[in-house]
Amino acid sequence: MPEHVATTDPDGVDFGWVMQVTFVLTIVVGAPLVALLSTQVTLPSWPARASFAIRVGAPVWVLTGLCVYLYARWRDQDDE
Repeated sequence: MPEHVATTDPDGVDFGWVMQVTFVLTIVVGAPLVALLSTQVTLPSWPARASFAIRVGAPVWVLTGLCVYLYARWRDQDDE
């Protein structure tokens, strides 16, 4: 069995984990939310659709990231 190329033992919050979980949760929760919200708005062109997805998706991504970070920070405090 080959040795692992790299291992980490982060002090504090593991930001790699936070980024990965944020990515997955934003796709799993955020994409359906943006799609659902888009049914309530008239989007006549592709630029309008893209603009809507960015305007709604960006806050969803930021809120998801903050929640995941705060959860990771809370869990890290419990481990001490």
